[in-house]
Amino acid sequence: MMDIDAVSDEYFMREAIKEAEKAQTLNEVPIGAVLVLNGEIISRAHNLRECEQNAVAHAELLAIDKACREQGTWRLEEATLYVTLEPCPMCAGAIILSRVKRVVYGASDPKAGCAGTLMNLLEDERFNHQCEVAKGILEEECGSMISHFFRGIRERKKLEKKQRQAYELERQTNIDIE
Repeated sequence: MMDIDAVSDEYFMREAIKEAEKAQTLNEVPIGAVLVLNGEIISRAHNLRECEQNAVAHAELLAIDKACREQGTWRLEEATLYVTLEPCPMCAGAIILSRVKRVVYGASDPKAGCAGTLMNLLEDERFNHQCEVAKGILEEECGSMISHFFRGIRERKKLEKKQRQAYELERQTNIDIE
């Protein structure tokens, strides 16, 4: 039998996945986040780095920014952040500074994950605030979205390369005939 927290974690992670799907429709890396306070979503966001051409337009930062404005405070001390991918160093810093109580993430990020994979900024006792971390919630679903997204990019790049090569070959052939 699942406990109530596990059921809640899956429910809110599915809401974060909905945000990630929005990012994907915009050709953004499919990462979504929701911030929950007292059992209710107080903000939601998805990656917008490409759309906004802004390096800090990560889902977590956008969700934190919206929540702070809505709540009228920078302290989110009782909030839980649900995010489909393990936070990067920048997002982990914002999470610590905004005093988020708990972070729940889906897929681990071996290249930039700062909630236990590459390093663990969120639970580092050298900071004046630490977050409780729960990982691997709907991990397969979250991870496959990201894997599929990047696989599609690699396939498009291969196709574009083949098309360029074919064009160059045709161009060279036409030059040789003349």
